[in-house]
Amino acid sequence: MGRATLTISSKNYSSWSLRGWLLCKMAGIAFDEKIVDVDDPENRQELLLLSPSVRVPRLSHRDVEVWDTLAIAEYLNEIAPDAGLLPKDSKARSHCRSISGEIHSGFYNLRSALPMNIKARHEAFKIFSGARPDVARVKQIWTECLAAHGGPFLFGEPSMADAMYAPVCTRFRTYAVPLEPGLQAYCDTIFDWAPMVEWCAAAREEPDEVIELEVEF
Repeated sequence: MGRATLTISSKNYSSWSLRGWLLCKMAGIAFDEKIVDVDDPENRQELLLLSPSVRVPRLSHRDVEVWDTLAIAEYLNEIAPDAGLLPKDSKARSHCRSISGEIHSGFYNLRSALPMNIKARHEAFKIFSGARPDVARVKQIWTECLAAHGGPFLFGEPSMADAMYAPVCTRFRTYAVPLEPGLQAYCDTIFDWAPMVEWCAAAREEPDEVIELEVEF
Protein backbone atom coordinates (compact mmCIF):
# COMPACT_ATOMS: atom_id res chain seq x y z
CA MET A 1 0.00 0.00 0.00
CA GLY A 2 2.98 2.30 0.49
CA ARG A 3 3.88 4.50 3.43
CA ALA A 4 1.99 7.76 3.88
CA THR A 5 2.62 11.08 5.62
CA LEU A 6 -0.04 12.72 7.76
CA THR A 7 0.46 16.40 8.49
CA ILE A 8 -1.08 17.42 11.82
CA SER A 9 -0.72 20.09 14.48
CA SER A 10 -1.20 20.08 18.26
CA LYS A 11 -2.42 16.79 19.71
CA ASN A 12 -3.81 18.62 22.71
CA TYR A 13 -5.83 21.23 20.84
CA SER A 14 -6.39 20.17 17.25
CA SER A 15 -9.65 18.29 16.88
CA TRP A 16 -9.33 18.02 13.11
CA SER A 17 -5.84 16.52 13.42
CA LEU A 18 -7.25 13.94 15.84
CA ARG A 19 -9.96 12.97 13.37
CA GLY A 20 -7.55 12.49 10.48
CA TRP A 21 -5.12 10.56 12.67
CA LEU A 22 -7.81 8.20 13.98
CA LEU A 23 -9.01 7.54 10.45
CA CYS A 24 -5.49 6.58 9.37
CA LYS A 25 -5.13 4.29 12.37
CA MET A 26 -8.46 2.65 11.61
CA ALA A 27 -7.50 2.14 7.97
CA GLY A 28 -4.34 0.35 9.06
CA ILE A 29 -2.01 2.26 6.76
CA ALA A 30 1.61 2.86 7.68
CA PHE A 31 2.21 6.59 8.05
CA ASP A 32 4.66 9.12 9.41
CA GLU A 33 3.50 12.17 11.32
CA LYS A 34 4.59 15.62 10.20
CA ILE A 35 3.94 18.25 12.86
CA VAL A 36 3.37 21.79 11.61
CA ASP A 37 4.34 24.97 13.44
CA VAL A 38 1.42 25.99 15.66
CA ASP A 39 2.55 29.63 15.53
CA ASP A 40 1.78 29.81 11.82
CA PRO A 41 -1.28 32.11 11.37
CA GLU A 42 -3.14 29.61 9.21
CA ASN A 43 -2.57 26.83 11.70
CA ARG A 44 -3.85 29.12 14.48
CA GLN A 45 -7.06 29.44 12.46
CA GLU A 46 -7.44 25.69 12.48
CA LEU A 47 -6.72 25.47 16.20
CA LEU A 48 -9.19 28.25 16.87
CA LEU A 49 -11.75 26.17 14.97
CA LEU A 50 -12.57 28.85 12.41
CA SER A 51 -12.34 26.29 9.64
CA PRO A 52 -12.68 22.50 9.50
CA SER A 53 -9.84 22.29 7.01
CA VAL A 54 -7.10 24.92 6.66
CA ARG A 55 -3.85 23.05 6.23
CA VAL A 56 -4.21 20.11 8.57
CA PRO A 57 -4.81 17.28 8.61
CA ARG A 58 -3.31 16.52 5.22
CA LEU A 59 -2.62 13.02 3.96
CA SER A 60 0.11 12.40 1.40
CA HIS A 61 0.01 8.89 -0.03
CA ARG A 62 1.65 7.74 -3.24
CA ASP A 63 0.99 10.67 -5.56
CA VAL A 64 -2.24 11.71 -3.79
CA GLU A 65 -2.69 14.76 -1.53
CA VAL A 66 -5.91 14.87 0.53
CA TRP A 67 -6.49 17.71 2.99
CA ASP A 68 -10.14 17.65 4.03
CA THR A 69 -11.09 15.33 6.87
CA LEU A 70 -14.09 13.79 5.13
CA ALA A 71 -12.12 13.49 1.91
CA ILE A 72 -9.40 11.68 3.86
CA ALA A 73 -12.03 9.33 5.25
CA GLU A 74 -13.45 8.56 1.82
CA TYR A 75 -10.00 8.09 0.31
CA LEU A 76 -9.01 5.69 3.08
CA ASN A 77 -12.26 3.79 2.64
CA GLU A 78 -11.41 3.37 -1.05
CA ILE A 79 -7.91 2.02 -0.47
CA ALA A 80 -8.82 -0.01 2.63
CA PRO A 81 -12.42 -1.13 2.05
CA ASP A 82 -12.18 -3.94 4.61
CA ALA A 83 -11.11 -1.64 7.45
CA GLY A 84 -14.70 -0.86 8.42
CA LEU A 85 -14.57 2.91 8.14
CA LEU A 86 -18.13 2.70 6.83
CA PRO A 87 -20.74 0.11 7.84
CA LYS A 88 -21.49 -2.69 5.39
CA ASP A 89 -25.25 -2.16 5.49
CA SER A 90 -26.29 0.52 2.99
CA LYS A 91 -28.79 2.20 5.33
CA ALA A 92 -26.28 2.36 8.17
CA ARG A 93 -23.59 3.50 5.73
CA SER A 94 -25.74 6.42 4.60
CA HIS A 95 -26.52 7.33 8.20
CA CYS A 96 -22.83 7.18 9.10
CA ARG A 97 -21.95 9.52 6.25
CA SER A 98 -24.77 11.89 7.23
CA ILE A 99 -23.81 12.34 10.86
CA SER A 100 -20.13 12.56 9.93
CA GLY A 101 -20.95 15.33 7.49
CA GLU A 102 -23.08 17.06 10.12
CA ILE A 103 -20.23 17.32 12.64
CA HIS A 104 -17.83 18.31 9.88
CA SER A 105 -19.86 21.26 8.63
CA GLY A 106 -21.84 22.34 11.68
CA PHE A 107 -21.82 22.69 15.46
CA TYR A 108 -19.87 25.94 15.29
CA ASN A 109 -21.20 27.19 18.63
CA LEU A 110 -20.20 23.97 20.38
CA ARG A 111 -16.73 24.04 18.85
CA SER A 112 -16.27 27.71 19.78
CA ALA A 113 -17.60 27.45 23.33
CA LEU A 114 -15.89 24.16 24.17
CA PRO A 115 -12.54 24.11 22.34
CA MET A 116 -10.64 20.85 22.57
CA ASN A 117 -8.10 20.82 25.37
CA ILE A 118 -7.34 17.26 26.39
CA LYS A 119 -5.12 18.21 29.34
CA ALA A 120 -7.70 20.52 30.93
CA ARG A 121 -10.46 19.34 33.30
CA HIS A 122 -13.14 21.58 34.76
CA GLU A 123 -15.21 20.44 37.72
CA ALA A 124 -18.02 22.66 36.46
CA PHE A 125 -18.44 24.81 33.39
CA LYS A 126 -21.33 27.03 32.31
CA ILE A 127 -22.10 26.51 28.64
CA PHE A 128 -23.37 29.64 26.97
CA SER A 129 -26.91 29.42 25.62
CA GLY A 130 -25.92 29.41 21.95
CA ALA A 131 -24.04 26.14 22.31
CA ARG A 132 -26.68 24.22 24.22
CA PRO A 133 -28.71 23.20 21.15
CA ASP A 134 -25.50 21.78 19.65
CA VAL A 135 -24.85 19.75 22.79
CA ALA A 136 -28.43 18.48 22.73
CA ARG A 137 -28.13 17.53 19.06
CA VAL A 138 -24.94 15.54 19.66
CA LYS A 139 -26.66 13.68 22.48
CA GLN A 140 -29.59 12.93 20.18
CA ILE A 141 -27.31 11.58 17.45
CA TRP A 142 -25.43 9.37 19.88
CA THR A 143 -28.63 8.10 21.52
CA GLU A 144 -30.21 7.16 18.19
CA CYS A 145 -27.09 5.41 16.91
CA LEU A 146 -26.49 3.44 20.09
CA ALA A 147 -30.14 2.39 20.25
CA ALA A 148 -30.14 1.31 16.61
CA HIS A 149 -26.85 -0.59 16.62
CA GLY A 150 -26.41 -1.68 20.23
CA GLY A 151 -23.05 -0.03 20.89
CA PRO A 152 -20.44 0.09 22.16
CA PHE A 153 -19.48 2.31 19.18
CA LEU A 154 -22.01 4.38 17.24
CA PHE A 155 -22.48 1.70 14.59
CA GLY A 156 -21.53 -1.27 16.74
CA GLU A 157 -17.93 -1.45 15.57
CA PRO A 158 -15.55 1.53 15.16
CA SER A 159 -16.39 3.62 12.12
CA MET A 160 -15.76 6.96 10.48
CA ALA A 161 -18.41 8.46 12.75
CA ASP A 162 -16.51 7.58 15.90
CA ALA A 163 -13.41 9.30 14.55
CA MET A 164 -15.49 12.38 13.78
CA TYR A 165 -17.14 12.51 17.22
CA ALA A 166 -14.14 11.49 19.35
CA PRO A 167 -13.07 15.14 19.84
CA VAL A 168 -16.57 15.88 21.16
CA CYS A 169 -16.03 13.21 23.82
CA THR A 170 -12.89 15.04 24.92
CA ARG A 171 -14.79 18.34 25.04
CA PHE A 172 -17.56 16.85 27.14
CA ARG A 173 -15.01 15.46 29.58
CA THR A 174 -12.95 18.66 29.73
CA TYR A 175 -15.97 20.88 30.41
CA ALA A 176 -17.88 18.46 32.68
CA VAL A 177 -20.90 18.19 30.38
CA PRO A 178 -23.43 15.94 32.16
CA LEU A 179 -24.28 12.80 30.21
CA GLU A 180 -26.87 10.08 30.60
CA PRO A 181 -25.35 6.69 31.58
CA GLY A 182 -25.52 5.25 28.07
CA LEU A 183 -23.81 8.28 26.56
CA GLN A 184 -21.18 8.31 29.28
CA ALA A 185 -20.54 4.64 28.52
CA TYR A 186 -19.99 5.59 24.88
CA CYS A 187 -17.46 8.26 25.84
CA ASP A 188 -15.73 5.76 28.12
CA THR A 189 -15.53 3.38 25.16
CA ILE A 190 -13.89 6.09 23.07
CA PHE A 191 -11.35 6.88 25.78
CA ASP A 192 -10.53 3.18 26.21
CA TRP A 193 -10.11 2.73 22.45
CA ALA A 194 -6.43 1.95 21.80
CA PRO A 195 -5.83 4.75 19.24
CA MET A 196 -7.39 7.31 21.60
CA VAL A 197 -5.27 6.09 24.49
CA GLU A 198 -2.19 6.60 22.34
CA TRP A 199 -3.26 10.08 21.15
CA CYS A 200 -4.23 11.33 24.62
CA ALA A 201 -0.95 10.14 26.10
CA ALA A 202 0.93 12.12 23.45
CA ALA A 203 -1.29 15.16 24.02
CA ARG A 204 -0.45 15.16 27.72
CA GLU A 205 3.24 15.23 26.84
CA GLU A 206 2.96 18.45 24.85
CA PRO A 207 4.41 21.58 26.48
CA ASP A 208 1.77 23.67 28.20
CA GLU A 209 2.96 26.75 26.35
CA VAL A 210 2.10 25.36 22.90
CA ILE A 211 -0.69 27.91 22.37
CA GLU A 212 -3.27 29.85 24.30
CA LEU A 213 -6.64 29.69 22.65
CA GLU A 214 -8.65 32.89 22.58
CA VAL A 215 -12.09 32.21 21.22
CA GLU A 216 -14.56 35.06 20.78
CA PHE A 217 -18.20 34.20 21.39
